Amino acid sequence: MSIFEIMMLLCFGFAWPFSIYKSYKSGSNQGKSLIFLLIVFMGYVAGVLHKVLYNFDTVVYLYALNGVLVGIDILLFLRNHSRANRKWA
Repeated sequence: MSIFEIMMLLCFGFAWPFSIYKSYKSGSNQGKSLIFLLIVFMGYVAGVLHKVLYNFDTVVYLYALNGVLVGIDILLFLRNHSRANRKWA
């Protein structure tokens, strides 16, 4: 377990709730990229898999929490995209 790994995950982890809040309240995807969100999500999945398969420690929970937060942001992105498409139909 590295203090730097923990610090990185905590910093990213504190940023995701703001992104989720913005997506939820604005109903807009402006400034967001689904490709970016998916890449970040896959990075967290890879982090969890590495911890589970090769170096299990409690940091796995930070990877998982961040993955869940990004997953929520992905779902909000899809919701907002669907709503925007309905407005134009």
